[in-house]
Amino acid sequence: QFPDLLDVPSTAKSPQQMFGAIAKTYYAELLGIPREKMVVVSIMPCLAKKYECSRDEFKVNGNPDVDIVLSTRELARLIKRMNIEFETLPDEDFDAPLGESSGAAPIFGVTGGVIEAALRTAYELATGETLTNVNFEAVRGMEGVKEATIDIKGTPVKIAVAHQMGNVEQVLDAVRADRKAGRKPRYDFIEVMACRGGCIGGGGQPTGATDEVRKARTAGIYSDDEKCVLRMSHLNPQVQKLYAEFLGAPLSEKAHKLLHNHYHAKKIYAK
Repeated sequence: QFPDLLDVPSTAKSPQQMFGAIAKTYYAELLGIPREKMVVVSIMPCLAKKYECSRDEFKVNGNPDVDIVLSTRELARLIKRMNIEFETLPDEDFDAPLGESSGAAPIFGVTGGVIEAALRTAYELATGETLTNVNFEAVRGMEGVKEATIDIKGTPVKIAVAHQMGNVEQVLDAVRADRKAGRKPRYDFIEVMACRGGCIGGGGQPTGATDEVRKARTAGIYSDDEKCVLRMSHLNPQVQKLYAEFLGAPLSEKAHKLLHNHYHAKKIYAK
């Protein structure tokens, strides 16, 4: 609906599609398995991921990077139908090398979390300094549109965080207005989530979510973040190993091919 703003969205793929692309290249290579013999199953709070994985640009010779998407609600039903006593299952470590994560990973599930994860890394990479406090409280909360100015060692970075699509339209209208007036855009960085509260309120989640439920889920996610030893994406040793052994430097040709996508205007004709 905003074809004049095609340069605004990040070209980075979603986490689901990044993982699928890496699983069927890097991980397939490590295991010695051709991608056609691998099946990647994604468990997601978002029903739109079912459509996303079927898109042609996320396939190689017809083979999708992600084969199957189950919603969290569907997974819960399967666990019940198979009479699996989930609470009694023994704890296990995730598979290496793709199982290790930082505290910046779970906060992707809440509104403001993606931008907070990015700010943690951006601050350290831009300044060369270690953050003593990695919490960016200004981008948290349930307001439909949150605005904040983050000081990165003397450089103000203007942030907008929007969740629910009506609020997203409000933010993009502001960007469009700035352009038409010849002004510098009022935001340097915008985070958008379609569902209220972020992925924790996604269409594939258990139904009947109220703001109280969203608040409890959000608290659980931030608690997981705080319990992690590593709380920044760029410090994840598995991510560092992935770049060192396979992708090369960030923004390399291989990284761009596997981790990025491009958008095009599409005309929609009324019948």
